[in-house]
Amino acid sequence: MRLNLQAEATRLGGIFDTLAPQPEDALLGLIGRCRADRRLGKIDLGVGVYKTDTGSTPVMRAVKAAEELLVAQQESKSYLGAEGDQIFTDRLATIAFGSEIAARDRLTGVQTPGGTGALRLGAELLKAARPHASVWVGTPTWPNHAPIFAAAGLKVREHRFYDVATGKVDFDAMYADLAQASAGDIILLHGCCHNPTGAPLTSAEWRALTTLCQERGLVPFIDLAYQGLGDGLEADAAATRHLLADLPTALVAYSCDKNFGLYRDRVGALWAQAATVAQAQIVRGNLLARARVMWSMPPDHGAAIVRLILQNDGLHALWIGELDGMRVRLNAMRELLAASHPRLRAIGQQRGMFAMLPLEAHQVTTLRDGHAIYMPSNGRINIAGLTVENIPRLAAALIPYL
Repeated sequence: MRLNLQAEATRLGGIFDTLAPQPEDALLGLIGRCRADRRLGKIDLGVGVYKTDTGSTPVMRAVKAAEELLVAQQESKSYLGAEGDQIFTDRLATIAFGSEIAARDRLTGVQTPGGTGALRLGAELLKAARPHASVWVGTPTWPNHAPIFAAAGLKVREHRFYDVATGKVDFDAMYADLAQASAGDIILLHGCCHNPTGAPLTSAEWRALTTLCQERGLVPFIDLAYQGLGDGLEADAAATRHLLADLPTALVAYSCDKNFGLYRDRVGALWAQAATVAQAQIVRGNLLARARVMWSMPPDHGAAIVRLILQNDGLHALWIGELDGMRVRLNAMRELLAASHPRLRAIGQQRGMFAMLPLEAHQVTTLRDGHAIYMPSNGRINIAGLTVENIPRLAAALIPYL
């Protein structure tokens, strides 16, 4: 006699009975509403991907060429191991850190599924090494930062970072909060192109943070997700290189999503710098052990593309040219928006894909419902969603709120 499965589950109680409904991801919900909006001239400033002035997010030509090489040359899809493509990681280290730091035996790196995977692997390493340490994150920061560290069981504390009134970093407040951190605590830092504010630290402020880490025994965890999209590959890596040069220990999470346009392929890496070579070997073993139980081995396709681009002089040059073009467009849109109103002037001095408009949540809703202008409720905008054509309409819609 066939059981009535629904009745039996009700009688016995289901394994999922204790689960609570989860709120909709705000950004994913925004993307869905924007796609469903059929009004002409809508402006999508929500989803954080690079766009051309026609609104498309094309595959980079260097990536397409590398994929053709990969198809022709790849002889096996056998396992690579928990460390992933080590040549990819080594080549990328030179881009991120320069040849001198990348060659250090105290620096060890592994491939990860995107920058998010790098952050989570680093969080698991820190939980094992410093279970009672706090991770300090700025307000605001990328919304996924705090949940990643909290999910690993680490305590997350906030420090002030951004002054909405000036559109700049409130460094005095930031420094005062971080001066309360204890030895062994972690500071989460955006290596360049701050998400979501775009507000940069000055060279003097980076030096002051380095000194603070030295004096208080703090460990920087640098999220380098937009190298090349601010002021160029070298300039965008300068702060990260400075920290690694002057501090004994540090972690760096890297994403290739934005600067190689590999959003779907989840390409990233995590590096840890230890105080000694022997310690670095132990760290590496711990990274591999934790990677093994989280994702076993990272996906290869995207990392192989990046490796081929960085190994091939012609593809490397093509990639640099495309990346330069992306950066020039982003900075040009910043300058146009900044020139549209005095209260937006600071946006022109910021860098990267994002900026924050001085808006309240109800004003963002009004812009969406009344003008078909889409952005998250905190006023964060994707600069790549701007064009020469839509900036005047955006600026006019913003006037009542500025």
